[in-house]
Amino acid sequence: MADGDGLGEAATATASPPAPAPGLSPSLGWRERLRAGLAGTGASLWFVAGLGLLYALRVPLRLCENLAAVTVFLNSLTPKFYVALTGTSSLISGLIFIFEWWYFHKHGTSFIEQVSVSHLRPLMGGTESSISEPGSSSSNRESETSRQNLSECKVWRNPLNLFRGAEYRSCATAYVLLAEEEATTIVDAERLFKQALKAGETIYRRSQQCQHQSPQHEAQLRRDTNVLVYIKRRLAMCARKLGRIREAVKIMRDLMKEFPPLTMLNIHENLLESLLELQAYADVQAVLAKYDDISLPKSAAICYTAALLKTRTVSDKFSPETASRRGLSTAEINAVEAIHRAVEFNPHVPKYLLEMKSLILPPEHILKRGDSEAIAYAFFHLQHWKRIEGALNLLQCTWEGTFRMIPYPLEKGHLFYPYPSCTETADRELLPTFHHVSVYPKKELPFFIHFTAGLCSSTAVIALLTHQFPEIMGVFAKAVSMISRTCVEYL
Repeated sequence: MADGDGLGEAATATASPPAPAPGLSPSLGWRERLRAGLAGTGASLWFVAGLGLLYALRVPLRLCENLAAVTVFLNSLTPKFYVALTGTSSLISGLIFIFEWWYFHKHGTSFIEQVSVSHLRPLMGGTESSISEPGSSSSNRESETSRQNLSECKVWRNPLNLFRGAEYRSCATAYVLLAEEEATTIVDAERLFKQALKAGETIYRRSQQCQHQSPQHEAQLRRDTNVLVYIKRRLAMCARKLGRIREAVKIMRDLMKEFPPLTMLNIHENLLESLLELQAYADVQAVLAKYDDISLPKSAAICYTAALLKTRTVSDKFSPETASRRGLSTAEINAVEAIHRAVEFNPHVPKYLLEMKSLILPPEHILKRGDSEAIAYAFFHLQHWKRIEGALNLLQCTWEGTFRMIPYPLEKGHLFYPYPSCTETADRELLPTFHHVSVYPKKELPFFIHFTAGLCSSTAVIALLTHQFPEIMGVFAKAVSMISRTCVEYL
């Protein structure tokens, strides 16, 4: 989001091509997927049937006698056997841990978890994900060619804020300064902006007549043009805040039609918010079709509004349980991909939309892809997400899947540049000290890496204790076997 370069801000940003993103399944962690699989009726029936069969065959299979024989056999083993057994177990689990660690760092996911979900889940009554990860080599190449060498952390003016200082001291900008610094109400600000508009139009017409006389006159015309656009935009924002939304939309449309080269002012972001308030979703889609382009700068407003429109078509009937059983429809896949795209651009927005973090007043300046932009977007757009039934539910079920697609967000991106590493420092300067600045979520290690590491460590410790204290560990092993036998005999 940016204001005009005539007001001291250049509006340049990087854009990357949209490409397909994975669907619903990556957004669910291994616990959720395992729980969803076990929650299936098929898995429950198989589990109950297995227990019943084991209980019915306990006498023909002579489970108690066989368990007693196993106990006698274990009691006859020497401590050296236990040392060898636990040592071998530690070695094998250590090798599995090393492989899991390597596979995770190379592919960004757990090998055991991937195999379990792909091959074991269908046997347990679940369904495989119907969403593939389409290759995007052509999109990636296009993204590489379209990148520009720009600063990672550029601070922009927040276009949704109304009051801010003017940099010029002519008659028109003097009124602007009064409207922004002295006015205590929106009505007072609008009155002063209208006076500024009269003075600004007079100066603009005078500059138009003299623009060809010298380079200085051309520069003067550019400055007066920026001042005039600035004033009209502020009048549109006053009308929006006073509830005259259609009037605000008309002013913004006229501005965009009269000054098409000034797309860098991001007036279309103000227009998007006003159209969403009117629930004119077809008009919102038309604006996005023009400005959500690979060659134009992106923002949280553009990416999340595009996701909201696609979410709107499926959110009212979306259910995670149903989607887990039958897979996602084409429309649901498009909505999930749009959410993943938006979250990759700015990962801080969902926590504010889902009210997992408290909102504060948005700052006067924002950092694209940073926490400050997320606050500014959520502050003005949360109501639009709440208005669409099920939109926040779909967002909650899918947004975390973005981080599974990007194992190392600071080193490489998927649809956009790698996430800038300097956003936290810049946001701390823009936001108040009492606010806890959101940072890019760190990717957690999969469960099976923790599991194999713990298994390797515990078996190694048991092997060492058995070697050093064979008698004590022998007594401990006998006690464990006796407890297990008692439990089975009880059943």
